Amino acid sequence: MSSTPDRPGTSPSGTEADPSAQPLASTLKPSWVFAIALGSAVGWGAFILPVDWLGAGGTAGALIGFAIGAVLIGIIGVSYGMVIRVLPVTGGELAYVLAEFGRRHAFVVGWFLALAYACIVALNATAVSLAARMLFPGIMERWHLYTVAGWDIYLPSVIVACTAIVLTGIVNSLGTALSGRFQFVACVILLAAVAIVLGASLVHVVQNGFAIAPAFPREVSPLSAIAVMVAFAPWAFVGFGNVPQAAGEFDFSPKKALRLILAAIATSAAVYMAMVLASSIAVAEAGSAVDGSVWATADAIAAILGPVGRILMVIAVLMGVVTGLNGFTVSASRVLMTMSRAQMLPPAFGRVSARRGTPIVAIAFVTALCLVAPFFGRSALTWIVDMTSVGVTIAYGYTCLAAVKLTHPSRAGESDVFGRRRPLYRAIAMLGAIIAAGFLALLFVPGSPGQLSTPPLIALAVWVVLGAIFLALRHRRLMAVPEEELEGVVLDAQT
Repeated sequence: MSSTPDRPGTSPSGTEADPSAQPLASTLKPSWVFAIALGSAVGWGAFILPVDWLGAGGTAGALIGFAIGAVLIGIIGVSYGMVIRVLPVTGGELAYVLAEFGRRHAFVVGWFLALAYACIVALNATAVSLAARMLFPGIMERWHLYTVAGWDIYLPSVIVACTAIVLTGIVNSLGTALSGRFQFVACVILLAAVAIVLGASLVHVVQNGFAIAPAFPREVSPLSAIAVMVAFAPWAFVGFGNVPQAAGEFDFSPKKALRLILAAIATSAAVYMAMVLASSIAVAEAGSAVDGSVWATADAIAAILGPVGRILMVIAVLMGVVTGLNGFTVSASRVLMTMSRAQMLPPAFGRVSARRGTPIVAIAFVTALCLVAPFFGRSALTWIVDMTSVGVTIAYGYTCLAAVKLTHPSRAGESDVFGRRRPLYRAIAMLGAIIAAGFLALLFVPGSPGQLSTPPLIALAVWVVLGAIFLALRHRRLMAVPEEELEGVVLDAQT
């Protein structure tokens, strides 16, 4: 890796750099980074989908599936922690792939990640309006505009979702420290709400006799039921990938990143499993009363805990949504900024506010892009989000392969961060790459539990074609940047 630029304001090749393309502010504390990862992983799905998971996997299937998924993602997370120790830079997977596999591979990863993170921001925004719609149907279901893929679009819902997106963009623009503090407080509230719901549900079981939903669905085998939930893991735990995106803004040693990643994955799994168990207890009592419910999980919890249960669910889902909005806005903007500095996107995306130390143009673009989503409804947006699972899984695989290369014995002279554990880390990285390939197979192999349906496959094909066109347009400029300069602006200048 080349040395850092000789002085601020110049590129390694000696040309004047954009004065606004300065390093980001290093203000993120360990607790904030943990909250960014946890809050991004535990989104609206943890509080809206548990009843659906019980139908697909049963109580035991869902619990076992999430436990297995957490272990598999944890193995991949170890590779992330290893690479961060060597390359603690903004941009995460994009920077790692650029360093180890070159520019074209890096473009592929960046192209998919930028869309994946932006789509998750948009989906969380629509979840805000969904929660409001469940709470105030009389207001939120007025002024019907049109219907998209069976989803009715109402003007108040559009306004609520757009407001959530804009406010998130403003918070992120005002500084990473503000964003980190907000994320931490929201995560504390979320965890408290989950703990109370689970505790109260267990008390209900003790007082009224043990009863939970069936261990596995009758119509599928236990193995298939578990596999359905394991296939959900790349999406369920995707938030841990926000840690490397912000590595260039750590105010602590990158050696702590691995522990933060594993802690976030373990805590996320605990939240998912807590909500599955609480919902199973609730469904056993509510029974068919929640069939056809707009928010079956909240209705089931309310059946055993009363109005307090519904209030706790509202608090939990809102905290899950806002932490997802905030965390993925951070990640999406950092990917766009890094792509710009690598000449994959126009230079404007790389601008950093001299006062706030945030990538203001990238944040503004993510905000503007996501403002389109509320006008299309959740059904159509879910197709795109399903498609982005492919890109996230590809990023997992590339990062594990980068870790394999970094832990090769021939690289021992470059860094001693692995020491005598190098062979062990290398074996874990290889296993992580295999797991990522397995996740990818679950998305494409016909008949697999997680196979993508036709609409997401069409969306994927469209995005691949657009990426190929965009790469062709930027290819000459991308390949013309001297290697030393590219390393300086992406791999060195942000450390």
